[in-house]
Amino acid sequence: MVKGQDLSVSLEEFGLSKYEAQAYVTLITKGTISASELAYYSNLPRTKVYPTLLKLEKKKIAIISKSKPIMCTALAPEDAFDEIIHEQINHVNAMNSLITKLKKLSEDSKKARGSEEKRYFHLAPNYVFKQLQSMIDGSKTSIHAIVDSWGLNLLSQCKDVLINELRKNIDIKIVISPNLVGTETFHELPSGIKLKTSESSQNVIIFDDSEILMINSNNGKGAIFLSTDVLGTNQVKAFDQIWKGAIKITNLIDMTKSDAQETLKAVQLINENGLGFVLNSVLNSKTKGIDLLMFLEKNGLDLQSKTLDDMISLVDSTLDITCSGQLRYEPHGNHFVIESKANSGHSIPWALLLEGYLNKKGVKTKMIYNDHQRTGEKIHIKVDSKINVN
Repeated sequence: MVKGQDLSVSLEEFGLSKYEAQAYVTLITKGTISASELAYYSNLPRTKVYPTLLKLEKKKIAIISKSKPIMCTALAPEDAFDEIIHEQINHVNAMNSLITKLKKLSEDSKKARGSEEKRYFHLAPNYVFKQLQSMIDGSKTSIHAIVDSWGLNLLSQCKDVLINELRKNIDIKIVISPNLVGTETFHELPSGIKLKTSESSQNVIIFDDSEILMINSNNGKGAIFLSTDVLGTNQVKAFDQIWKGAIKITNLIDMTKSDAQETLKAVQLINENGLGFVLNSVLNSKTKGIDLLMFLEKNGLDLQSKTLDDMISLVDSTLDITCSGQLRYEPHGNHFVIESKANSGHSIPWALLLEGYLNKKGVKTKMIYNDHQRTGEKIHIKVDSKINVN
């Protein structure tokens, strides 16, 4: 049962004072009673009882007798507040009419200035995750995202629904910042998602190229808008450009954080300096492979301490990332084969790196480069002694 005190507070919203509300609730509860009884049951000061009853009578929600002792009775609620309710309804209708007129005036003014109002849906922090799950589940063709640590954490918690979307052949692409590669949340992402990394710190998730969810990692708030808006169109184009220039990292999903970060750093160093370094080494050095190895060592990569198997794994991963290539060892010919689908020369630095590693370990090598214009490129690294490759 609702307490009388709660009802009194609610009645104050109808324009009754605190004393008036307490008195009316008491009269409804006790029926016809004297003014002194009303003071007792409603905890009203005796000096306030009669003035309060006069106000209730004036508002036509109570009746006071003319005889003594003064008796008072409350009108039935449906009779007492009918007029007030209608006044409130008329007041609200008048406010709605005013807002409609003001809105039309605003829209007409913006059209006259050549602008158009767009509607954005703002999300409180505690609702963003639920909305993200709903939008993922409702996607029809694609989910494209650029996320920082906040956004990656949210997506990793959506693992089950992401798996369902992958089963429906939804195209899921995610771009994360390099420092997140190999982290725990990175490993929580289901296999099948296309992953790349780029120096971009934002949370933008695009669904079916039609709806966009942006999340503020500073306060957790979100906003949803259509890609047909000017901002939305730019976000879709921006994602395409960032994705095109980002580094592929899907093959790092099973690596430890240290191995993934090391592989990524090697790729970044070679991408920034590798080809130029190789060209300079070809012209000026007879130990170009060792020089490239030492160059990476000076930049923080301890490669000489790696086992041969670890080195092969690193080179194979970097080839896949940079030029859709691969490395394999063929024991019957005692040589390594590096194949790349591209013939851009991007596999050469990695071949030289492996050769430099082998030379530094005392293994003599001979490199043979084959450039096939249509089928890519292939590099053979022959070794002069048997080596142990698992």
